[in-house]
Amino acid sequence: MLALLQQIPALFYGAVLVLGLLVGSFLNVVIHRLPVMLERRWRQECREFLGIPEEPVRERFDLAQPSSHCLHCGHRIRPWENIPLLSWLWLRGRCSRCQAPISVRYPLIEGLTALLSLAVAWRFGLSPQTAWGLLLTWNLVALSAIDIDHQLLPDVMTLPLLWLGLLLNVASTFTDLESAVVGAAAGYLVLWSVYQGFRLLTGKEGMGYGDFKLLAVFGAWLGWQMLPLIILLSSLVGAVAGIAMILLQGRDRSLPIPFGPYLAVAGWIALLWGRELTDAYLHLTGIG
Repeated sequence: MLALLQQIPALFYGAVLVLGLLVGSFLNVVIHRLPVMLERRWRQECREFLGIPEEPVRERFDLAQPSSHCLHCGHRIRPWENIPLLSWLWLRGRCSRCQAPISVRYPLIEGLTALLSLAVAWRFGLSPQTAWGLLLTWNLVALSAIDIDHQLLPDVMTLPLLWLGLLLNVASTFTDLESAVVGAAAGYLVLWSVYQGFRLLTGKEGMGYGDFKLLAVFGAWLGWQMLPLIILLSSLVGAVAGIAMILLQGRDRSLPIPFGPYLAVAGWIALLWGRELTDAYLHLTGIG
């Protein structure tokens, strides 16, 4: 199979595209259900800590159960109604039973995941970097959407990615191990320091601890050398997006804006083209 994919690149890219669509469909489940699962777990832990009687047992709720259904009428989604992108178009974005609208976000997540997966495959080709790059990309899509919805970057996603990045670079998959270890520590400490300084100056919290951990993830995967680029790109994208939301949407300036998606975008760009962008910058400034 690997030999066939090497001989026919179109087959490889097509397989990655289809896989991205399928994974995107699953990510929609993760984005919707994981925060609910975490909230239920936290509530239960608080009740145990305070000695409050347990809540009545609810039906099973995780990434596998209950099966996909309409959030309005409870209609169980049949297999032919759950084909990524195509089913939404065929149903014209509405439930087949109650005709309630189905959020356009579902096909957008599926399509975005497929396109990002294709970009990773095109950049790294048929290699171990593609497999691990796809895994990181899929996690970044889910983390970004969850952060937009809940201003939360779950530890159950960021911490495994952090350790995985360090383990991968034992074999220098993306960078050497020393750069990865220093990158993980520096990634966390840089934003932690900014957070502490901002809190001392203003008495407010400028960002969450999940942002520290996400930057540590990129440090572990790509090395400390990529951190300046990621910080610069995420700050630039975040500033432009924030100003645009204030001017175009009339967003209240006092409302917090999740920083995780901007970090994710910057880190993904660094994953694919970080070295080229850094070299180009050094060349333009005359440093390199």
